[in-house]
Amino acid sequence: MRAVTFQAPGEVALEDRPEPQLESAEDAIVQIEASGICGSDLHIYHGRVKIEPGFTIGHEFVGRVIEAGDQVTRVKPGDRVCGCFHTACGRCPFCLIGAYHECDRKRTFGHGANMGDLPGTQAEQALVPNADLTLRQLPDEVPNDIALFAGDVMGTGYHAIADGEVRPGDSVAVLGLGPVGLCAVQSAVAAGAGPVVAIDTVEDRLRTAAEFGAVPVHLTEQSPRDVVKQLTGARGIDVAVDAVGHPDALELAIRLARKAGTVVAIGVYAERTEVHMGLVWIKGLTLKAGPANVIGHVDRVLGMLGAHTLDPTALVTHHMPLDDAVEAYRLYDRREALKIVLTP
Repeated sequence: MRAVTFQAPGEVALEDRPEPQLESAEDAIVQIEASGICGSDLHIYHGRVKIEPGFTIGHEFVGRVIEAGDQVTRVKPGDRVCGCFHTACGRCPFCLIGAYHECDRKRTFGHGANMGDLPGTQAEQALVPNADLTLRQLPDEVPNDIALFAGDVMGTGYHAIADGEVRPGDSVAVLGLGPVGLCAVQSAVAAGAGPVVAIDTVEDRLRTAAEFGAVPVHLTEQSPRDVVKQLTGARGIDVAVDAVGHPDALELAIRLARKAGTVVAIGVYAERTEVHMGLVWIKGLTLKAGPANVIGHVDRVLGMLGAHTLDPTALVTHHMPLDDAVEAYRLYDRREALKIVLTP
């Protein structure tokens, strides 16, 4: 089968790989109908996340089950499904408290040996361990392009707002308007937050955030701190979301947050970074970070997508065949696309 593989920083390739085989009675095999290129794929592409040359990448997928192990009960061959970006065992202490994103046996699709050695989903087929937790049947009214968001990007944006315990009337700031940031904006608006401040430097992304109901703020042409002071009566933001994964974004989130407020760092951090603990301490902030609990949120997110309470249609800017994956990565790396959907 054809699969997109990492070769070196800045280089991917389309290569032939053996079709996957069931390894456990809890596994399923999915024929991929759509896969996405995500911001965290760029961390691999840039070499920030270490991965072996030749490893199949990608972690967002929609498709149909073509084979399932004897212990898989929630899906069956022929079912149209979406998958979460990682697996969970459902039995370890962390799964038992619902923290599936911290499962002791967690494996992340397409991230190499350090993250479970599970081949990715930018391919014609994918092996899906722990299929009962990892996969969800899709309702007919949710098309592939939209369902693709449930297992990662919208699930991550939703997690930022849920983890921040956003309530109706809370003010929210989202720093970074890639797909995750824009999904966090939409989730905040759906939660009844207001104002929702959306901060970036890309005009198209600021316009999209405004269409979602946010107040767009240009990072360098405006002063986000002044805008927040004006909007909140100098009180500060209730929940600030770093959707970038960069120290500058984290520091600005800390500065925008009100006293006794919350900062949620949902952007990917792969390296050591400095945190201004003086500000965190003196303001009494709650700082939350880590990967999203997408498995814990996926059913609710799918329901909201089906009801159009959340609608990421505007974020899908490109459809490309799997054969054009090399050019798709170059396009995404140049920030000329928000979400690219690959189809085998």
